[in-house]
Amino acid sequence: MPADTTESADIADIAGSTPRGVPDLLAASVARSPERPVLRMDDDVLTLADLDVLSARAARWLASLGVVPGDRVAVLQPNVPTFAVLYYGILRAGAVVVPMNPLLKSREVEHCLSDAGAALLICWHEGTEEAVTGAVRVGTPCVTVGPDAFATDAFAPDVHPAPPAAHRRGGEDTAVILYTSGTTGVPKGAELTHRNILGNVRAGIQVLGIGEDDVIFGGLPLFHSFGQVMGLNCAVATGACLTLVARFDPAGAMAVIRRDRVSVFLGVPAMYTLMLTHPDRAGHDVSSLRVCLCGGSPLPPEVLRGFEDDFGCVVLEGYGLSESSPLACANRIDRERVAGSIGVPIEGVRMRVVDESGTEVPDGTVGEVVIRGHNVMKGYWRRPEATARAIRSGWLYTGDLGTRDARGDFRIVDRSKDVIIRGGFNVYPREVEDVLYEHPAVAEATVVGVPHPTHGQEVAAAVVLRDGARVAPEEIRAFVRERVAPFKYPRLVWLTDALPKGPTGKILKREIVLPAGLGNPAR
Repeated sequence: MPADTTESADIADIAGSTPRGVPDLLAASVARSPERPVLRMDDDVLTLADLDVLSARAARWLASLGVVPGDRVAVLQPNVPTFAVLYYGILRAGAVVVPMNPLLKSREVEHCLSDAGAALLICWHEGTEEAVTGAVRVGTPCVTVGPDAFATDAFAPDVHPAPPAAHRRGGEDTAVILYTSGTTGVPKGAELTHRNILGNVRAGIQVLGIGEDDVIFGGLPLFHSFGQVMGLNCAVATGACLTLVARFDPAGAMAVIRRDRVSVFLGVPAMYTLMLTHPDRAGHDVSSLRVCLCGGSPLPPEVLRGFEDDFGCVVLEGYGLSESSPLACANRIDRERVAGSIGVPIEGVRMRVVDESGTEVPDGTVGEVVIRGHNVMKGYWRRPEATARAIRSGWLYTGDLGTRDARGDFRIVDRSKDVIIRGGFNVYPREVEDVLYEHPAVAEATVVGVPHPTHGQEVAAAVVLRDGARVAPEEIRAFVRERVAPFKYPRLVWLTDALPKGPTGKILKREIVLPAGLGNPAR
């Protein structure tokens, strides 16, 4: 069942207005400061007025293609301004955005398009082979756009910037469907409503103290809820500028911080580690940084302390998941912080630590973290049974194990699921295992996460070959690499005679041990 609507954050203060839908964030900011830069990528800059006109053209173009309110429109774009144009254009057309990772392979694209019942797939003009193949297989119309797609009225002549009133959506209408998986490895679409996103935007602005003079680092992928909501939507709501980075590398990131005077940094632990340990760190001026938000997986305390000391800013650890829009809990600038803690719930959100029966446990006791409030998703798209398992009496059961201390601070101590978090991206073992089993030489396989100094975890696979089969681990790794996104394939693969199993024959992942001398993961 959906989240309880009585426990919602007051969003009337966002951008000084009372937005009903996400596009209202843009409308309010345009009314205040139309010429403020809101998106930058190297030398290309879009003002709020530019984004307003371009997204209106995109909305009219979508209508000309037959897209109607409520349709799902998939977007497969890298971190470029066109993503933002399409995102707001789709919402202004009254449709639902289905963001997709550009690194997905055709089989993954096919599943998401089919499950969403997408009316259209909009790809970037380069590197579209896998996406097009997936779209053709499922019969979804596919179009490609480049950086100048909506630069003229050719796409939509006589367009008016304001969205048609008939296309306005209410707070409980679905705005975005984000595909995520459980340990089954079957991707499910988390439905985020306009209200979910607006509440999270308000929380992000409050936690980070974002104002119109801030410059936000846009190195997180926009197809992910963290970069999309905390980066893009918070920038649009406040009139701050989001400076986009197509692909993260530590030296390039620090150069962007210096060039654009970035004041707000959003990242996953690997980003902080790579910048802190970069050999040319001293050669980059990062004095403009004011505050950072880290999510995706726990940040090692030594990295947090080292980054704050060396970069001269405050690093706030936060916590959330796609199903919570994403932010649920975060440390605060004006509150004493303890390394390793994820702080306290955002305004309008409650969190508990419960036992297997759903009963709240005493402070200091480990249990499952559950969330209730305006940020809890509407549900999983067309999956009522999965929704009922995840949301019980209005509480979202996260599958993460944590504790709460006497001050009210929460801490994540482990994952109750087998999900591997590699560099901030979720990797679901079952999905990779299914591909391993497709190899004709593989009899059994299991995928686990092993510690990695910069990525947090690395994907590893233990494989038992069929009798008489001969194949090198490198060949198996290459086989999987061709069939899944780059962040998913196992860098570490080893052959073994047998896998540890319990009485029922279930493979015991907790007893999988990385062989001594296997070496560092392949890049």
